[in-house]
Amino acid sequence: MNIDAIFARFYTGNPELLSTVGIHSGCVADKALGCLRSNGIEADMAFVEEAALLHDIGVVRCDAPSIFCFGTLPYIRHGVEGRMMLESIGLPRHALVCERHTGSGLTVEDIDRQHLPLPRRDMLPLSIEEKAICYADKFFSKSGNLREEKSLSKVISQMEAHGEDALRRFLELHAIFGKR
Repeated sequence: MNIDAIFARFYTGNPELLSTVGIHSGCVADKALGCLRSNGIEADMAFVEEAALLHDIGVVRCDAPSIFCFGTLPYIRHGVEGRMMLESIGLPRHALVCERHTGSGLTVEDIDRQHLPLPRRDMLPLSIEEKAICYADKFFSKSGNLREEKSLSKVISQMEAHGEDALRRFLELHAIFGKR
C-alpha cells in the first residue's frame, strides 16, 4: 500500500498539515505495534501500521487552524470524514478505524447527550487492531511536541473530562494494551 499516494490524493497545498498528520500517525503506529508486541497479542500487524498511518486522514476537511486544518467541518467529524474518504478508494477496513478511533469510541448515547454533529450510530473499536490504534492515539497530540508521549495520568485526566463511560472504555483498553 502506498500511504504517500493516498495522502497525495486528498492533501494538496498544505505541507504543514501533511507533516503534522504524518508525525502524529507515525507515533500512533509505533505505539500500537509496540503495545501489541509487548503484550504478546496476535494481530494483523501490517494492517495496524497502515490503518494507524491513515486514521486521521479526515482532518483535512475540518476546521482546526491551530493544527493547519482549514476545512469547513467541525473537528469531531474527522473520523467519519476519513471513513468516507477511504471507502471511496476501496479501503473499507481501514475506513472503520478512522471512524472508530475518536476518544475511546463513541456510542449513540454519547452522540445524543453531547449533541455531536455525527451520524447516530455506535462508533466503537471492535477488532483488536481497531482497539490498539484507538488506545495508542490517546497518547499523542497533533499540537506542541508531536513526538512527546503523554503520561498515562494525563490521558486518564483527559478521558475523565469526556465522562465516566469514556474513561471506563479507555481503562478497558489500558487493561489490554498497558505494559505488563
